[in-house]
Amino acid sequence: MNQQDLSILHLVLSASIVVQLVMLLLVGVSIASWAAIFRKIFALRRIKALNENFEREFWSGASLNDLYAAAAQNARSAGPMERIFASGMREYQKLRERRIADANTLLDGARRAMRASFQRELDAAESNLSFLASVGSVSPYVGLFGTVWGIMHAFTGLASLQQVTLATVAPGIAEALVATAIGLFAAIPAVVAYNNFARDIDRIAIKLETFIEEFSNILQRNLGAAPAAAPGH
Repeated sequence: MNQQDLSILHLVLSASIVVQLVMLLLVGVSIASWAAIFRKIFALRRIKALNENFEREFWSGASLNDLYAAAAQNARSAGPMERIFASGMREYQKLRERRIADANTLLDGARRAMRASFQRELDAAESNLSFLASVGSVSPYVGLFGTVWGIMHAFTGLASLQQVTLATVAPGIAEALVATAIGLFAAIPAVVAYNNFARDIDRIAIKLETFIEEFSNILQRNLGAAPAAAPGH
């Protein structure tokens, strides 16, 4: 058995059909995992940028009515923080149009609307995380299944030989171990990405919850005035 016979490509092509199917499945899962990772990277970067832009505009002194009009006009391109603000402001204005003057009713309605919007935004930000978690936890076991099957197949083929040496055992074992290597190749990036994304989403969630509290305080201070008052007042 020469060096070329033990190349990765040769080991994959020489593996049994079951092991090859396992490898093909893991490669497909790895490609899908990397695609999900890159989509999530760009999505979270966009969320952070939109939130920061709206937060700067919110605290710049613009009136709540102007901010609400801009949020309604740019609903599709708005970020999570802007959509949460719009949902709270929308409910607040609806209640005032009904001539509800009770401060607790106004605040509770706005806060409920913002909490519901917050949950929707959080669910959207967490999309595909469950897929990455599944890839990270299941892929090594799928690869291990391919390895076990490959080793069984290799030893079954050696049963008819009268003399078994390391040279006859090594290729079959190496073919089987490639499945475990591919499983780890698929799992490790998924686990690392999942942990990083979960941490980033937690930070985004904390920032949004802080904004909800700050905006609620602003509404409470402005209950006796027109809702178009500037955020800083």
